[in-house]
Amino acid sequence: MESPIQNDERVRLQAQNTELATLAGGLAHEIRNPLSTIGMNLELLGEELEDDESARGRRMKKRITNLQTECRNLEDILNAFLQFARAGELDLEVISLNEMVSEYISVLEPQANSLGIELRPHLDSNLPSARMDRALIRQVLVNLCRNAFEAMPQGGSIDFLTYARGNNVYLEVIDTGRGMDEKTRSRMFQAFFSTRSGGSGLGLPTVRRIVEAHQGLVSCESELGKGTRFTIQMPASADVAATSLK
Repeated sequence: MESPIQNDERVRLQAQNTELATLAGGLAHEIRNPLSTIGMNLELLGEELEDDESARGRRMKKRITNLQTECRNLEDILNAFLQFARAGELDLEVISLNEMVSEYISVLEPQANSLGIELRPHLDSNLPSARMDRALIRQVLVNLCRNAFEAMPQGGSIDFLTYARGNNVYLEVIDTGRGMDEKTRSRMFQAFFSTRSGGSGLGLPTVRRIVEAHQGLVSCESELGKGTRFTIQMPASADVAATSLK
């Protein structure tokens, strides 16, 4: 049972999150309109130069292609920012974390196979259900696996572990990739920090925002050359309250 102070704090945080999501939606609208216009005009310019094989024409087409790439990068960053801003808005239902992980692995497997990455589930058959937002927990899996894939350009493996301890359910995602040094680990949850060229720097901050909105915790162990382990802890109780984050 929440105390009046806890309830007031939860309401305040929910209001802050709603305001942030509203501002993000408005910002996205204001950016997408001119971005779409720029993209459309670049496409038209490319069509006009399609048959121009002169040195100048080839230079122009290359510049147009570079600009189109940057437009797509901006669109990706915008989408990542929207996910980050809305990550505290929960639509809770009682679901099985094992089911979520199994479903995602089945979707991810073709891509993993093409990259020489083995997906290995180790799921606790007695894992209790929990109240979670299905779409947001899937986004957690997406972001963690995207990072793992990028850390294993020569292939490797990802282990998915679920288990229960006390009143909590746990998910571990362990890869055999390049790993991270201490400096990178200390900053990886900071918004817009990225070691990858063109990265939004919002993938792991969004993971933390989602997990903490579920009243959970996320931690990371990593060593250069030996891989990375992310551990997520969330309440198994059916009484999880929908909280929002600053």
